[in-house]
Amino acid sequence: MSYDRAITVFSPDGHLLQVEYSMEAVRRGSTVVGIQGKDCVVLAVEKRATAKLQDDRTIRKIFSIDDSTVLAFAGLTADARVLIDRVRVEAQSYRLIMEDAPSAEYLARFVAEIQQKYTQRGGVRPFGIATLLTGLDPPNQRPVLYQTDPAGTHSRWKAQVIGGNNAKSLREFLEKQYTADLDEAAAVKLAVQALMEVVDSGAKTMEVCVVRTGGKREMLSESVVQSTVQVLEQEQQAAQQQQQPVE
Repeated sequence: MSYDRAITVFSPDGHLLQVEYSMEAVRRGSTVVGIQGKDCVVLAVEKRATAKLQDDRTIRKIFSIDDSTVLAFAGLTADARVLIDRVRVEAQSYRLIMEDAPSAEYLARFVAEIQQKYTQRGGVRPFGIATLLTGLDPPNQRPVLYQTDPAGTHSRWKAQVIGGNNAKSLREFLEKQYTADLDEAAAVKLAVQALMEVVDSGAKTMEVCVVRTGGKREMLSESVVQSTVQVLEQEQQAAQQQQQPVE
């Protein structure tokens, strides 16, 4: 029996193969890095090369959900568009009914619930995306970072990487470099440094968003990102020169 032909059938060793295939779609996607700082969350995304005649402004990996919530994804863009539209409607419905903005935890759980539903019934397939979502934590209005995956799980992180073939090694890099209570400049620097491990063209192939306390968010310009890249490159050159033996 081909256990990968039906979404609702477990293989003898307890796997749902269609869900694992959807996770492979995430690994083939662009790299997304999320860093939680003292009073901000930074989302940095790898921008893949576009066709010469294509307008790269139409290829986005970071989307606003409501006034204070931002979502970045790795995986299939068409799947992400459908999921993002549904969570946007839910955010507005929550605001209309509750007369308050939804928390990041609520929206992350909603995204995960939709993804899980598409792993449990026939006639559908799992969403081929994983997401990093940042929004406000109601008690102190500070931004927090959540991840969801195609299996329908959601969890909170201090720093996380999704997408790309090097996600595991980049996660290990963040485990070594991350420290608590990073300020905004340090968080941006760490996110860009992680992306530099997988991109070759500097700021041209990066997209960086910062969400600050109170829900203020900003898409960093290419010149700002490039200045961070130059600082990191200078630090790398200085470190290499120190390692060279003195004759």
